[in-house]
Amino acid sequence: QVQLVESGGGLVQTGGSLRLSCAASGSIFSINVMGWYRQAPGKQRELVAGITRGGSTNYADSVKGRFTISRDNAKNTVYLQMNSLKPEDTAVYYCNADLRTSIATMTSRYWGQGTQVTVSS
Repeated sequence: QVQLVESGGGLVQTGGSLRLSCAASGSIFSINVMGWYRQAPGKQRELVAGITRGGSTNYADSVKGRFTISRDNAKNTVYLQMNSLKPEDTAVYYCNADLRTSIATMTSRYWGQGTQVTVSS
């Protein structure tokens, strides 16, 4: 079994910062891409940022220059540093990992349970 456990969400004022963490554990052979998505009420889940094992990153246009994704491969952990937060960043944030549980399995996507981020105006 594989688990992704997020932490670091909460309530913050406009202009504030939060750092999200997501640790993957369990039967893991290798992790390729890790990332963060978010879903606001009444909206579809959208990509926030992604990072490959080698450190290549991509960001949604709405967060470029404000959010930074990073990862610690030794700890199977991905981070999202969020600065200059805006009310429109309010959402449930989900981490994901594209991983293999053994050398014989194909890559599958796993999701965390989500963590709430609320930015007050």
